[in-house]
Amino acid sequence: MVNVGIIGVGLVGSELINQLTAQISRRSLPLPLKIVALANSKVQLLSNTNYDAIDLDGWKKRLISHGVSTDLSAFTTYLAKSPDVAVVVDNTSNQDVVDFYPEFIKAGLHIVTPNKKAFSGDLGFYKKIVDLAREKKVLIYHESTVGAGLPVINTLKDLVGTGDEIVKIEGIFSGTLSYLFNSFSPTEETAGDTKTFSDIVRIAKENGYTEPDPRDDLNGVDVARKVVILGRLAGIDLSLDTLPVENMVPEPLRAVASADEFLTKLPDCDDHFDQLKKAAQNNNKVLRYVGAVDPVNGKSSVSLLSLSTSHPFASLKGSDNIIAFTTKRFPNPLIIQGAGAGAAVTAFGIFSDLIKIAERTSS
Repeated sequence: MVNVGIIGVGLVGSELINQLTAQISRRSLPLPLKIVALANSKVQLLSNTNYDAIDLDGWKKRLISHGVSTDLSAFTTYLAKSPDVAVVVDNTSNQDVVDFYPEFIKAGLHIVTPNKKAFSGDLGFYKKIVDLAREKKVLIYHESTVGAGLPVINTLKDLVGTGDEIVKIEGIFSGTLSYLFNSFSPTEETAGDTKTFSDIVRIAKENGYTEPDPRDDLNGVDVARKVVILGRLAGIDLSLDTLPVENMVPEPLRAVASADEFLTKLPDCDDHFDQLKKAAQNNNKVLRYVGAVDPVNGKSSVSLLSLSTSHPFASLKGSDNIIAFTTKRFPNPLIIQGAGAGAAVTAFGIFSDLIKIAERTSS
């Protein structure tokens, strides 16, 4: 039995609970998982001293009506006293929760998370939690930090763990930027269906494909975090402070006060993006926003590239992610492609990590 405490019950957290509940009701789980604690930024709900599963029928109302103020120390202490294996699932992007990871680990709690900050932030902190987890024999799984549910982290760990040599990792790691540039710079344009870059950004925002402020996608920081995560797993001490990142937000719009003002003024910059697109088209190329981990040459980066229309990244559709691993054993890249964003696939990645921990701790 594995007792699970979930921090963060918003879009992804709610979907995870739905997926867990469905499998539990079908009796389809390969190993038993039981949710015994729930928390959001304001309140938390802990089960009883017998660690019975929380009744998930109407859990949102119960969390509000029966919850007490969120206290990560109390949450940790409760799970640490569990007679069975206990796992913390951090579904937040909250730095305060990340700062608590050492306490989770010291208490013997395993961790599953899509939160990128622990693995892409301060290098010293990252090494601290990796070393502490090894010392305490605690498992940390974070498949969903890169590519949502795509098996990116697991594949890289397997390549490194079996002694393969990583030559390069390249990918389109942002579903938002994938959609924007697949739409703006397709391999084949339909006559009469050419939209400006600002049009595409506006449509993406209206459809919920971007962050509330699209600059948070266009600045490249999210992609940079994923490149740092993969680089560190590949054995490179990458840092957000030194990684070259091409910010796609036009310089004059970086300091405007609001997302609405940004969207209003973005059409003024359409000529800039059109020139980039035409320069690519003149060479039978397309624009793609690519993150690269380059252990061999030490030139990891995040940038907008012009790629041949025959390149595997050029034919990407919609908001899919694609990641290519070039290694000594795979000189022709090992490619992973599919939906890299969305609550359902992110929750799937978290769920599969939970199952892995249950399997590894079942003996």
